[in-house]
This record gives sequence, structure tokens and C-alpha cells, in this order.
Amino acid sequence: MAKRPDSVETTILLLEILKRIPKQRKITATELHKQLCNEGLNRDLRTIQRHLDMLSDHFDIERDDRNKPYGYRWLEQAKGVSLPSLTSQESLLLTLAERQLRLLLPQKLMKSMSGFFDQARRNLAQPSTPQRERQWLKKVRVVTTSQPLLAPVIDETVFEEVSAALYENRILQIEYKNAAGETRNSRVQPLGLAQQGTRLYLVCRFDGYDNERCLALHRFIKAKCLVEQFTYPGDFDLEKFDEDGRFGYGLGRRIKLHFCITKDAGFHLTETPLSLDQQVIEHDDRYEITATVVDSAILTWWLRGFGDEVWSVERSDP
Repeated sequence: MAKRPDSVETTILLLEILKRIPKQRKITATELHKQLCNEGLNRDLRTIQRHLDMLSDHFDIERDDRNKPYGYRWLEQAKGVSLPSLTSQESLLLTLAERQLRLLLPQKLMKSMSGFFDQARRNLAQPSTPQRERQWLKKVRVVTTSQPLLAPVIDETVFEEVSAALYENRILQIEYKNAAGETRNSRVQPLGLAQQGTRLYLVCRFDGYDNERCLALHRFIKAKCLVEQFTYPGDFDLEKFDEDGRFGYGLGRRIKLHFCITKDAGFHLTETPLSLDQQVIEHDDRYEITATVVDSAILTWWLRGFGDEVWSVERSDP
């Protein structure tokens, strides 16, 4: 007969189960079993079910036994798992990180961290937390350099399926409506996720093609992470994809850009240049700018945004 886990291993297992029980939705024993196995905590499903039933009797955990499989979640006012090791500075850092990473990390990882994020927020809300840390969240903000827009609505289920497929290198079955209103069903290989302003884009390859496309997540009607895996292409680099201006509606062609701009409109370019090789000639009433950049639609829109304050625009081979 197999040796039973000792008390330390059982305690670790129980803590891992508690950490993974969500507040906003219900989770089943099968889902928890899969998560724990992925972390190397291999226990049979019946053991997980037995522990869940025991924990729901001793903690503020709701067990929905109206239908099988049973669902488990923390009650709304429950404190969840206490993580006293988090200092006020760590709580502050985690809270700020959650704001910036929630759309860029796989949902699987974000959910596994939910206990830490919840505890960080509770720590900062405690009267005993130094006022400096509690005030800091009101003192920092990421601001936009363009007209603020509300983020488009992304279906939560779609985002979870896309995130899972991207993380696990699995084929994604999608139903997608493009900007022209045309709907199509396709199988794609998800390669990258990028946030541009308020929008999220999936970089992918359609079945049977070797070129990359960018699909706006808010235009996904349905998405399903399939069991079928694919080999992530070694010739694709998301950073290079971005540097080539592909998110700016370009094809990666680099040009030598030359233009004149009034001093009021162009002063910021002396502090935040367009490129490492940018050259600035200062005249009495204007700056003359030369820089090597990627030619794209966004570059054209940017130049047009200055109106009459930019003139003598020339594009040439570098």
C-alpha cells in the first residue's frame, strides 16, 4: 500500500487548495485537481474532493451541491487565506503590479496569485498600515498622451480561453467579427498578446498560413482553447514584431524621415527623440528633425496631428 503523505505535506496541500478557491466564481474539484497536478502536487481526485468537503465545514467556503460536479467559493465577506508575511511595502507593490499586469499575464497565473492580491488589498486597508503606504495608491497614475477612450468590452470567457491557449501553445478555435462586420470561424495559433492604449490584440497565425495577423480581442464572439497543441514558431519574435511597426499598421519598412516643426510643438522631441540617430537643427523659429523610423499609418496620423505646425515632410530610404 502506498505511503500516506505526512502532516507537513498535507498541510501544504490544504494551503494550496485554500489559496486557489476563488471569490467571484465557483471552482470544481476537477479544476483544482488539474491546477495542483500542474504544480507537481499529484493527488487523486477523491483526495481533493475529501479535503474540499472538510475545508468547507471549517472555513467560510460555500459548497454548491445542487448539481454535480459541486462548486466551491469563498463567501462574499470571507477573509480567505491570511498571508501575514506580506509587509506594507510588498502589499503596495503587489497592488500596483496587479493593475498593470491583469491583462498581460495568463489568467491561470493571475488566478493562482489572487490570494496574494486579495491579501495585499486587505493589508493596505488596515488602520495599522502606515498612512504613507495607504496614500501612495492615490499618488501614482499612468496617464495617456492622447485623447482618453473607454476600453472596449472583452468577453471574460473569451479572454480566459485566449490566455490559456497562448500560455499552453494550443490551437484556438475562434468566431471573429472584423471591422467591416464580417464574421468568420477559424483555427489560429496564438503567438502573442499586446496592449495598445485601451485595446488588446492577439498576434496569431491562421491555419495553413505562415504570416502573422493582429486580431482585436473585443471583436471575438467566441473562443475555445483546443486540446491540440502546436510548435511555437522559432522565427517569431513579438518584440521585433512591435519594433517593425506592425502594431502601427506598417510592414516594417524603415525610412529616413525629415521635417520641420515649430518650437512650441517640437520641443518635446528634444527630450524624447524619435530614434537613437535623431538629429536636430535649431533655427530661430523652428526645429529641423531627421530620424530613422518605421513607416506606418500611425506615423502618418502623428504627423497630421500637428497640422500647420509641421511642414516640409520628406521620406527617403535610410
